[in-house]
Amino acid sequence: MRWKTGILTVGIVGVVGLLVVMGTSYVADRHAGEEQLTGPPATPELVARGAYLAKLGDCAACHSTPGKPPYSGGLRMVTPIGAIYTTNITPDPTYGIGRFSLADFDRALRFGVAEGHTLYPAMPFTSYYNTTPEDVAALYAYFQQGVPAAVVLNRPSDIPFPLSMRWPLTYWRWLFAPKPTPFQPLAAADAEVARGAYFVEGLGHCGECHTPRAVTMQLKATTPKDGSAYLSGAVIENYFAPSLRNGGTGTLGDWSVEEMAQFLKSGASSKGIAFGSMSDVIIHSTQYMSDGDALAAAKYLKSIGNDDAGKAGPFVYDPAVHTALKNGDASKPGALAYLDNCAACHRPDGLGYERVFPRLAGNGVAQAGDPISVISIILNGASTPRTEGAPAQFAMPSFATRLSDQDVADVVNFIRSSWGNHASSTTARDVARVRKAIRPNG
Repeated sequence: MRWKTGILTVGIVGVVGLLVVMGTSYVADRHAGEEQLTGPPATPELVARGAYLAKLGDCAACHSTPGKPPYSGGLRMVTPIGAIYTTNITPDPTYGIGRFSLADFDRALRFGVAEGHTLYPAMPFTSYYNTTPEDVAALYAYFQQGVPAAVVLNRPSDIPFPLSMRWPLTYWRWLFAPKPTPFQPLAAADAEVARGAYFVEGLGHCGECHTPRAVTMQLKATTPKDGSAYLSGAVIENYFAPSLRNGGTGTLGDWSVEEMAQFLKSGASSKGIAFGSMSDVIIHSTQYMSDGDALAAAKYLKSIGNDDAGKAGPFVYDPAVHTALKNGDASKPGALAYLDNCAACHRPDGLGYERVFPRLAGNGVAQAGDPISVISIILNGASTPRTEGAPAQFAMPSFATRLSDQDVADVVNFIRSSWGNHASSTTARDVARVRKAIRPNG
């Protein structure tokens, strides 16, 4: 009987402990944020400022879906535990945020808590945490006064119980999310660099894609002071979001400030063209940046040094492969497949056509530590973003049905080791793994 009593006691203690943990989460989420906030009247100027900030924050990319009213949600986002769907953030009082006070809005934006529970960090409150009170008020004014209300129901997540319980997210937020603090530039920071830092670290949430994550899914760094992982590049959605640090192979070291600003505004520059999720960022967000903000962001990125910069010198073009191809020597593995499928656009010399078909020689993506982007682009194809600064759109077809896994591996290795490029090789097995991952998308 004693062992039964012991088991019963352990069970009761466990249940009580779980209830305490859940209750603590419940109380904490309902008291998160600042209870009383007051903002200025929603003047046309404030609403216009909020509209601009909403573009900088790329809110439409996640909260707007084709065929539905703007900001009415419904975008499917896959997580390791199941799919979630973005919510309606129009001012509809039933399904949107029409009942939100300024404090409620701030609580969701910077603290990651809405309607009494912690949000999934797919909502980048882990970057928005530094938004200033003035800009929070402007965003609130825009979403309450500048966005039409839409009666669109929110779709529940596909995460199964018990993984769908929200209370563990409270503890994740406490452990890993930055403390919400309005942005304060470093005392010695140049004013323009500080202006760029506010965008890149905050509403621009560049780190959410370009910074690697720990096994517990938090960003390894949220600002440069957190270490060299910040903006050092990360795999996301079967692409490698490249390093945005300054210096070394696969970084922005050989980009000028003007080229970077041009890329943010148009999605194309002499150094590269946007692909993957970055195309959506350009289309929905950064193309609308003022020239001053784009230059400020570029100057800030150029201020972030790279610890590995000294390990590799500047790119030096090597004509040996081009000379061999020109002389009819396609004996290098992947050379013939490159000539048959790639050279018409990217040229046998790997120099491409500026702002149309990117150069591969010295290309940071082609030389990145992880070849997954080159593999995915070959398998999936790509198209240039259509923006006001680059209204013509150019497309690269998918080669998934034309090239075998070994063919793709050979082409990738050819690109990553020609014209002066020096990057690690890949295998047919790596290609097969990427092909399997992207097959549901085409």
